[in-house]
Amino acid sequence: MATTQEEGRYAEALTHAQRLLGTPLEGFLEPTAGEPANGADFKRLATVQTFGAAWPRGEVLDTRTRALVSVTITAVLGTLEPLRGQLRIALNNGATPEEIAEVFIQIAAYAGAARAFEGYRIASQVFAEAAQDQGPGATAGA
Repeated sequence: MATTQEEGRYAEALTHAQRLLGTPLEGFLEPTAGEPANGADFKRLATVQTFGAAWPRGEVLDTRTRALVSVTITAVLGTLEPLRGQLRIALNNGATPEEIAEVFIQIAAYAGAARAFEGYRIASQVFAEAAQDQGPGATAGA
C-alpha cells in the first residue's frame, strides 16, 4: 500500500508527464486483461522514476536537450512506441522537426541506417500528426 508521500510523488510525476506530453499519461497506465496486481506497482515506480525524478532535473540539461537525448536513446534501442512519446515531448518542448531530422542523421552514422529509417518512419508520422493538430498550413515546429 502506497504512503501519502509516495502518492504525492506519483501525482507530481503524472502532472509533469502531462506537461511534457501535452496529454494525460493515465490512459497508458490502465490495467490490461490478465495483468498481475503488481503490474500497477511497476507502472507507478517507473512513472515516478522517469517523470518525477529524471525529467525534472533542469540544472544541467534543459527539457529540450533532454528530449532530444531521449529521442536518440529510444530510436537507437528500437523502442518505437516510447519513441513516439519522446518525439511528442521533443516537439512540445521546443525541438523542431529539422533538429529531430538531424538526430536521425547522427543515428544513421553511429547506429546504422536501418535503425535510423525505422525510427524516422515514426518521426514522420508524429510530424504529420503535429501538423494536423495545428491546422492547415502549419508545420510541426511552428
